[in-house]
Amino acid sequence: MGVSVSKRKLRSSKKTDDPRIFFLNNLCYVFFRSIVYLTLITVIFFFLICLWLSFTTLISDNVLPICVLSWKLNHPYCLTDGSKRVFQTSTNLTTRSEVFGKDEASGSKENEDGDKAFGDQTKIYGVNVISDSDSKAKNKSKEDQDNYTKPKSEEEVYALREVTKYIHIQRSWISTRRKVENPRSCEGKGVYVYDLPSKFNRDLLVDCIDMVPWTNMCKFFKNDGFGEPIENLGQGWFRTHQYALEPILHSRVLKHPCRVYKESQAKIFYVPFYGGFDVLRWHFKNVSNDVKDRLAIEILEWLGSKESWKRNAGKDHVFVLGKISWDFRRNKFQWGSRFLDLQEMQNPTKLLIERHPWEVNDIAIPHPTYFHPKTDYDITSWQNKMISKPRRNLISFAGGARPGNPNSIRSTLIEQCTLFSDQCRFLNCSDGSCDQPENVIKLFQDSEFCMQPPGDSPTRKSVFDSLISGCIPVIFDPYTAYYQYSWHLPEDHKRYSVYVNQEDVKEKRVNVVEKLMAKTIREREVMRSYIVHHLLPGLVYGDSNAKFDRFRDAFDITFDNLIEKINKLV
Repeated sequence: MGVSVSKRKLRSSKKTDDPRIFFLNNLCYVFFRSIVYLTLITVIFFFLICLWLSFTTLISDNVLPICVLSWKLNHPYCLTDGSKRVFQTSTNLTTRSEVFGKDEASGSKENEDGDKAFGDQTKIYGVNVISDSDSKAKNKSKEDQDNYTKPKSEEEVYALREVTKYIHIQRSWISTRRKVENPRSCEGKGVYVYDLPSKFNRDLLVDCIDMVPWTNMCKFFKNDGFGEPIENLGQGWFRTHQYALEPILHSRVLKHPCRVYKESQAKIFYVPFYGGFDVLRWHFKNVSNDVKDRLAIEILEWLGSKESWKRNAGKDHVFVLGKISWDFRRNKFQWGSRFLDLQEMQNPTKLLIERHPWEVNDIAIPHPTYFHPKTDYDITSWQNKMISKPRRNLISFAGGARPGNPNSIRSTLIEQCTLFSDQCRFLNCSDGSCDQPENVIKLFQDSEFCMQPPGDSPTRKSVFDSLISGCIPVIFDPYTAYYQYSWHLPEDHKRYSVYVNQEDVKEKRVNVVEKLMAKTIREREVMRSYIVHHLLPGLVYGDSNAKFDRFRDAFDITFDNLIEKINKLV
């Protein structure tokens, strides 16, 4: 056996004596070995890439909004520019269903996953929120955010990301129809107005005498909610109350050319419930929470019996609420109702003067101003006046100090303003000077810049009064405007406002008057021209009988975008 083996080995060695065969054998061996190694390396590489992307998604796309989970906490806004906002992360996830309604929240395993908590966002919002254009917009928005927000924790970063995402979604609903078709056409834009029992709207205005302890509200309900005329300001000026949005828009919808009287013809269903006045009438009275919530629950029971409501679970329904969102989200505080926290109210669109930043179906629209034009001429004549008006004051501030609020910057602003009395004029609202609209409007007409610090909440009616007066608003909190009015104010806030970080003011790191004095005449003229010619028409609510050919007012813009939103969602 040993001889036999040696012979095989000998024969084998003879075969390999040929150098060409040896070379080919080695070449094939190296080639196949390289193929195996490359395949293995490629598989490992792609596995690591997928793992990295998954990890990044989980870290960077935490879509559970911190402030929804923790709700209002100690302040209605959990994040502004780094001031006093404290996060108390909750493990209670039941608010997930409250945000998006029963249809999206129930029965889906996706909703339990960290990076899929919102389910199919294209289905919910009618827009792909992770598209390339979205990424570019987010990058641009982030550059602006870095100028006025300074998150102090990862939770705040996540919360800010959600705020900007929702604003971007709302901007995706801005209508482009007027660019390609006749905006006056009513095709596919029918609006149906529910004929509610009077207890849900008109009867609420009957209690106007004692609705607010210090004033008779009845005078504000005249002229379709505009209030009494202001003769010395000219045509179209009224003493309009800041909470008058509900009757104003109700009157406009009733007379809208696209109003339909058959539910089958409707694209939008308008619910004329005066929820803001329902809240206001109990605000200064000692009544139980059951009393405060009674009418809100009754209106939902009334709607629940309608097939038009059931068909799309309320997604094509619109409510106008003339107060801030927090007045309808009662938590540990005793004021307001819980109307917007009710399950049935998650799908409808809510139009408010101040929105909840983490609620995509809360749409902020402008506060009613004192100006309600009826014709194009009313608008153009006012525009010409505001452009040519001499401005005697560089800066003005109409407001009162808040000595009981340690976080308020108003006292500091008043101090800086009075110190530079040759540049800044202060109108003290604490002594009643602002009760007369003429005083405020004339001050703004005479001023280049109008300081707009937060008051009881971040937003201010005064912002819109200053804009229609051609006065450039100075914003101290991004939630005053930048995270609010996505349909009526542009994303580039530098075109119409000046931002000053309120923390810098509070810590005396900046003198606002000196900062504004550095603005050139050319800069002020460019900003004012943009405000007056481009923004002003879309910030006022025209007369209920208004006939505009050249302009779209705040109501028209709102209506156009509502149609766009509902077309994408239903």
